[in-house]
Amino acid sequence: MKFNLVDRILELSRGQRIVAVKAVTLAEEYLADHFPTFPVLPGVLMLEVLTESAAWLVRDATDFAASLILLREARNVTYKSFVKPGEVLRVEVNCRRLAQDESDFDGAGFRDGTEVVRARFSLRHALPESGSDKFRSADGGRAEAMRRRFALLFASTSASP
Repeated sequence: MKFNLVDRILELSRGQRIVAVKAVTLAEEYLADHFPTFPVLPGVLMLEVLTESAAWLVRDATDFAASLILLREARNVTYKSFVKPGEVLRVEVNCRRLAQDESDFDGAGFRDGTEVVRARFSLRHALPESGSDKFRSADGGRAEAMRRRFALLFASTSASP
């Protein structure tokens, strides 16, 4: 299953830092099972929001060179509280190292100014030229699709009142 949890990018310092938000709503199907009488954003999805935010930072810094960006490793992940429907998770991710095929980050997530998650993690970047011919041909429109999505996520900031 592919998640697209980042709702908006609020700030971006190219190759250095990104601030993004995820609004949690009761309409998200996974909340029905986690936990049925006390729905909260699962901890693994808090980590996913941090990961997705870092991936947008990588895409922007590398002009969308990597077609696929995946979590390679997560360390020192701590969960301190819950994020419930109607609340917003604001994540702040700082890049520690950005190389062609991998990157390292520190990130934290906040609900109403209170830290709810913190992690140190690494991403792996898949470059089209490093794959097979089949991978390269399937990759054709992915960078352009990601550019369009990024423009929507980041442009919404200037459209806000």
